[in-house]
Amino acid sequence: MRPSAPRLFNPLFTNPHVATVVANFWPRKYDYSAYPMQSRLVQTDPDTQVLVQTQFPKGKAVGEVVLLHGLEGGGGAGYCVSNAWHALERGFVVHRFHMRTCGGTEQLCKTLYHAGLTSDLREFLRQNAQQGRDLPIILIGYSLGGNVGLKLAGELGDTNVIAGVCAISTPIDLGACAYRMRDPDNLIYERRFVKRMKARVLATGRVPAETLLPLKSIFDIDEYVTAPSFGFRNAEHYYQTQSAKVFLPEIRVPTMIVQAKDDTFIPFKIFDNPAIGANPYIRLAVTDHGGHLGFLARSGQRFWMVDAAMDFAGQVVANKAA
Repeated sequence: MRPSAPRLFNPLFTNPHVATVVANFWPRKYDYSAYPMQSRLVQTDPDTQVLVQTQFPKGKAVGEVVLLHGLEGGGGAGYCVSNAWHALERGFVVHRFHMRTCGGTEQLCKTLYHAGLTSDLREFLRQNAQQGRDLPIILIGYSLGGNVGLKLAGELGDTNVIAGVCAISTPIDLGACAYRMRDPDNLIYERRFVKRMKARVLATGRVPAETLLPLKSIFDIDEYVTAPSFGFRNAEHYYQTQSAKVFLPEIRVPTMIVQAKDDTFIPFKIFDNPAIGANPYIRLAVTDHGGHLGFLARSGQRFWMVDAAMDFAGQVVANKAA
């Protein structure tokens, strides 16, 4: 039941900040002409539409992967671009799922997204099942998207809706990670996130600028925007109820969590969680280096985390077929 460990990671960089930043800007040059993209808006409830970008492989598909982006990301994020290419080359249908208000849908959603919002993904999966392809579906979540994927797997429990989950650089304890982001070594990252989050909130026209102006941290935005928007008492209540760590014991599909010890966004101690070791469906794959989504390999496939995710997906498909 527990997935096999990924191949050994030989890091190109051992400084976590260098790994994080360089991976984010590393060029991805792929010729997607053989894989035309189909973009569509998926109605997930009466007042919400989310963007999903789908590509099909050449020949018969072996499975489907749903890529879940991170905080303030989207289908064009470097990790999604790389993952989509390698998934298509391996024969998978690829869906780049966008969270609410991402991908240009700010005016098509009644609320923003948050790290535990699984209802839109669940509805997309329901509609996708009606296409009749009957292929195993693997969720691959990056950072915040990993929390969404793990949480949904826990909510579904014993299910045939999804066949597996791979979560990479995932804040399974949202509170611990929000506080870690406030440390001095993360200042430049948090400022960038906060600036982009404020811009997205302003674009929806639902929160006045004067409310956003004094907010300086991710915690502030969660306290004064996210929590009240979704009915949480405060940021702490949001973190306590929406963190994937709460749902890990209920996961009943093959799951791989990939985490670097030196991730500056995510304190590694949060993975010292009894549910991870006790649940036979979960594999925690740990590397010493890699930063946050910065797993650039010195040799072989450069984007090691993509290789790890797709090896996992292939393993899930093979086990399903056995």
